Amino acid sequence: MSAGLSFCRTLVDEWRRAGVTDAVISPGSRSTPLAVALAEALTTHVILDERCASFTALGAALASGRPTVLACTSGTAPMHLHAAVVEADQAGVPLIVCTADRPAELIGVGAPQTSDQTHVYGRAVRWFAEPGPPDVAMSATWRSLASRAFCEATGPRPGPVHLNLAFREPFLDGPTPEPPPGRSDGAPWHRAGDERSPRPAPTDLAEACAASTRPLVISGHDAPAGLTLDAVPVLSDHRGAVVGTVAHWDLLVRSPTFRDDHRPDLIVSTGMPPASKALATWLASLDVPRVVLAPGVRWIDPAHRATWMLRTPTVLSLRGEPGWAEGWRAAGDTAGAVVDDHLAASGTLTEPGVARLVLTTRASGSTVVVSSSMPIRDLETFGAPRPDVRVLANRGVNGIDGVVSTALGVALTGAPTTLVIGDLALLHDQGSLTGLAERGVDLTIVVVDNRGGGIFSFLPQRDQLDDDRFEALFGTPQAADPVAIISAHGIECSVVATTHELAAAANAAGSRTGVRAIVARSDRSANRTVHEAIVDAVIAAIGR
Repeated sequence: MSAGLSFCRTLVDEWRRAGVTDAVISPGSRSTPLAVALAEALTTHVILDERCASFTALGAALASGRPTVLACTSGTAPMHLHAAVVEADQAGVPLIVCTADRPAELIGVGAPQTSDQTHVYGRAVRWFAEPGPPDVAMSATWRSLASRAFCEATGPRPGPVHLNLAFREPFLDGPTPEPPPGRSDGAPWHRAGDERSPRPAPTDLAEACAASTRPLVISGHDAPAGLTLDAVPVLSDHRGAVVGTVAHWDLLVRSPTFRDDHRPDLIVSTGMPPASKALATWLASLDVPRVVLAPGVRWIDPAHRATWMLRTPTVLSLRGEPGWAEGWRAAGDTAGAVVDDHLAASGTLTEPGVARLVLTTRASGSTVVVSSSMPIRDLETFGAPRPDVRVLANRGVNGIDGVVSTALGVALTGAPTTLVIGDLALLHDQGSLTGLAERGVDLTIVVVDNRGGGIFSFLPQRDQLDDDRFEALFGTPQAADPVAIISAHGIECSVVATTHELAAAANAAGSRTGVRAIVARSDRSANRTVHEAIVDAVIAAIGR
């Protein structure tokens, strides 16, 4: 009797009732019952490499807000999911991770493809369950197991859950009992409460907000419910850009004069902090009250300066003095004009220009996925805010692994998607290119190819080591050609060397569907010079 298939059909039916639509599977024998059940009921994407599969599932969940089911076989396969599970943990992305396993009698006796999968992801998951091989006698518990997994993944602090599911052979042979019935109204088995209505602010915080005349909001994502702003500057990374967001604030806070003239008296932070080191350094130096609004995410206070840490939605009203927000926005507009003038005058393709132009040319309603390291920083610094374009990034752990796979997962949700990525991150995720051209997604990959790790040129070790030692340890120049690698996977790839060529290629990509790539060549040494020149020009313009 195939109890395993009945068990898996029950799990999948519960997840479907709760609103799950997609699953990502890496092929394997031990996970056969689950793979079959998922393919019967959900939109299922099969990806050969487990790490690529895990980040694809992450991207789909990041874009949709719904849990994606991620399934793999036993042995080393679950180990390849760990990086994506950690990212989902720290970024608050719901995942239902299902690892197939051997039954107890095959563990520790030299049976092939076995490893210790119990709590393999440690504290990175919201909940772990190991129900043992399916037994029809326990079928009354199956729906509860599946429904709880969904509730734990989507609770007040969303994130990954891990089900380690043991199956005995044969997997599909014999009669399959009917799954135990679900709720007659089609609802999921459990419906957990979730506090979303904002609470009133504590009295002392409400008084501090009322007394503040120069409040400053730092937003790492969309402002949470209950936050109302009147004449308040908002410094947001592009993932949470809203109408009125201050442009180019990363450049503004590099100016000593501007920092002195625009010192806030209250700081309100929402969500994950932006990537900007200049902003983080300045904020850490300010001795002013600060509020952290972090409902549904982990403790966020890297400077250890929070006065109020609010883990539930809270009503806050902020009002700035006349001219407070306008001064920030006017300076941001000045900085934007300087950036445009400098990039136009140079006439050459630069990494700041790539970030700015890609965001500028995207159609309203499209999605841009940005790799960690330099691309996210260039977009934050040089990209003009686009509230009508959704920007996503793996900002939980800020790794460069699985970035192409994440973009694929985002594109699988149906959004026209553009990925901005460096050459090292692309090489790190080459496996994701396998079969990508045939997946029926609308994805443009823009690769900034500077033959190595560009971000290290901006760190102190660049000036503390001789050239050869720096290149060997940090620059890590690569001989691999991204164009050849991309083309080998049947993906159309063009190379651009000027701003005009990039604009033409980006506009052409936006008018077609399918998968295509644009490789923008850059020089790491010249790139640092360009960054420094623009910063100096902005500081001078603001000073005037």
